[in-house]
Amino acid sequence: MLQTMMQDVRHALRQLAVAPAFSAIVCLTLALGIGATTAIFSVVYAVVLQPFPFPDPDRVVVVGEALEGQISEVSGGNFQDWRTQSTSFEELAAFHLSSMNLADGDTPDRVVTARTTQNFFSVFGVRLSLGRTYTTEEDQPGREQVVVLSHRLWSRRFASNPEVVGRQLRMDGTSYTVIGVMAEEFDRVAASEELWAPIAFTRERLALHDEHFLTVVGRLAQGVSIARANAELQTIYRRMQAQLPGETQIRVGVVESYASNQLGDVTPRLLTLLGAVTLVLLIACVNVAHLLLARGGARSHEVALRTALGASHARLVQQLLTETTVLALVGGTLGVVLVYALVPALVAAGPEGVPRLDQASVNGPVLLFALCVAVASALIAGFVPAIRTAGSDPIAGLKTGGRGASVSRDRLRAVLVAAEVSAAIVLLICAGLLVRSAIHLQRLDTGFDATGVLSARVTLPTTGYEDPARVAETFRTLAETLATSPGVASAAISSNTPMTPGGNYNGLVPEGKVFDPNDFVLGRAAVVTHDYFRVMRIPLVGGRLFTDDDRRDALPVVVLSETAASRLFPGEDALGKRVGCCEEGRLNVVVGVVGDVRSLGPQQPAPADFYLPLAQAPRDAWDRLQRSVTVVARGQGDDPSAIAAALRAAVRQVDPTVPVYDVATMPQRLQTTLAPAQFNTSLMLLLGTIGLLLASIGIYGVVAYFVAQRRRDIAIRIALGARHRDVARMVVGHAMRPVVIGVVIGLIAATAASQILTAYVYGITTSDPLTLAAVVAMVVVTALLATAVPVLRAARVDPMTTLRAE
Repeated sequence: MLQTMMQDVRHALRQLAVAPAFSAIVCLTLALGIGATTAIFSVVYAVVLQPFPFPDPDRVVVVGEALEGQISEVSGGNFQDWRTQSTSFEELAAFHLSSMNLADGDTPDRVVTARTTQNFFSVFGVRLSLGRTYTTEEDQPGREQVVVLSHRLWSRRFASNPEVVGRQLRMDGTSYTVIGVMAEEFDRVAASEELWAPIAFTRERLALHDEHFLTVVGRLAQGVSIARANAELQTIYRRMQAQLPGETQIRVGVVESYASNQLGDVTPRLLTLLGAVTLVLLIACVNVAHLLLARGGARSHEVALRTALGASHARLVQQLLTETTVLALVGGTLGVVLVYALVPALVAAGPEGVPRLDQASVNGPVLLFALCVAVASALIAGFVPAIRTAGSDPIAGLKTGGRGASVSRDRLRAVLVAAEVSAAIVLLICAGLLVRSAIHLQRLDTGFDATGVLSARVTLPTTGYEDPARVAETFRTLAETLATSPGVASAAISSNTPMTPGGNYNGLVPEGKVFDPNDFVLGRAAVVTHDYFRVMRIPLVGGRLFTDDDRRDALPVVVLSETAASRLFPGEDALGKRVGCCEEGRLNVVVGVVGDVRSLGPQQPAPADFYLPLAQAPRDAWDRLQRSVTVVARGQGDDPSAIAAALRAAVRQVDPTVPVYDVATMPQRLQTTLAPAQFNTSLMLLLGTIGLLLASIGIYGVVAYFVAQRRRDIAIRIALGARHRDVARMVVGHAMRPVVIGVVIGLIAATAASQILTAYVYGITTSDPLTLAAVVAMVVVTALLATAVPVLRAARVDPMTTLRAE
């Protein structure tokens, strides 16, 4: 059997050399399909399929609180009760992300810090490159001045110096001792944090149920499922409600796999792209099947001779499939070469925030996938042509010498054209929906004017800024200093700015109503200076904005967004009403209502925003906000980046030890929120275009083959008086029948396939008539253009010359 296979391979290689043009077209067609599919798979493997680099990743989970149908952050009281009462977890750890000013060297640096419980590293079972993790004794108030560095911070800031262990670092004005450096592979898990320090809970904080700031991770006990853990947390929730009947902040616990929590909607997006590129591969395989059918017709004399000499049908099919497999393997090899160029391009063009995208590469699993795709392509493209060619009539083959085509062969070609067109329709409709959605998002009013605005994050250290009044005064001074800087038209401070991190949510309750988590309005809080609305050009709908008179000792006030006002006071005028939001026993008077802001991006609905004046911020707010705000400034010119130097100078003037970080223009931030949708749209549009191009090539090949095989019939028709337009009508009609069938099948298939895009389409429906009409028109016009050359060739047939030659 091995000898026979090697013989077939040698014969296939000779066939490649005999027909170099045919071989090149087949190999390049398959290379395009296999290369594109493998490149997308490399991204899917790195992001979705590749196991996380710690033991038993399926047992690692995220545990949160159920809030408005989503998993949210956890209070210290809930975490403590889960940890002490649950049996579903081997480990249950909590952490809280913050940022700290690292003053090590001439330039201060802002690093994301994870404050964690001591057993955080045990949950993941990770190892260290150097040193150790902190102990239970170090995870206590007053003893928490130790840190573990991430591998990337160790490399970036300390040049991978092994003597960093034991070194003293100055962070937020406090000295910390470096006790360890995490292994490099944990950088793939820790997406943002660059060092870890003990969270050092006090007993009082572990008893609070109304401070929701923790992310909880756990490792399930052996044999425990996520469903069982969820059921146990439900039981604990009921027990806690019975023990603390007056506590309204106890929430139901929810368990979710760590992978699902990290990847979010990235998985369905990537799998949709993989499905789309698979359709392109199928179109490429159908094109190759066209070519193989045509070549099979030309080789019918050779096949007839082999049959006459005793070759069986199965033996001929085996040989023909071997030839196709060799072609597919050559095409797959060229496709892998293409992958080496495509993968870095995909990583570079990919949107921010896609976990592990930077790890996409051409590795063993990707190469194995390419091999499997090449073999599958050979079977898909070569099986039916091999059966047809091997089963041709040997007597007819010997008589005609390979000329002529059967009606069944033409029907098969028509079926293949219909399949190509239907696949292209599905791709183009999905791409068209995403394009229409992207246009809608670009035109959507975000509620503020991003043009000309620069933003940056500033965080004050703990040391020296313990007094909330000093924090507020420092930020007020910073805004005033920046506003008077050259080139700056206006400046403001906000704890919660559109498309930037920061801020928090609070329950809003109208005066006279009992605070109940089932009834309150969840509002997105922002502490702002009085010029904030002018800088962002958020329109005033009613009432007034903040002034300098809204001091701490003045009447507590609040400004609501339209959504917040309508949800708190449906059908009523909110102005003059009082709302409880942030401090127990303190009600704020609604003095103004402003327009809604799509602060999470155009694709997200506007939340219920409420704004507090800087001087009236709750005293514990700065601890919750970690004394971190966004500075926004509108420049006097069109280029907001020109005022970046003025912003840094203003911060240095206020406090030279405070770094400025995350500097970006508001248009850049807006573009970042749209980047994932634009990335998917661009790829889908590219794949749809490739699919349409391949389908048009297939249509051209079928029509050209039809004209070549019917040349004598066409000559006879013309000799008997048929006009050229009659001949053209016949050829076009023959070509367009399978195209029309393919369009109908494609529309039906696209109706089902487009449902996958429901979550990613905004402002239109997945059955958008304009998109459907445009795609159908595009495909029909392209098909007509593909038939143009063969139609002209048919119309110019000289009957006398053709009949003499025949």
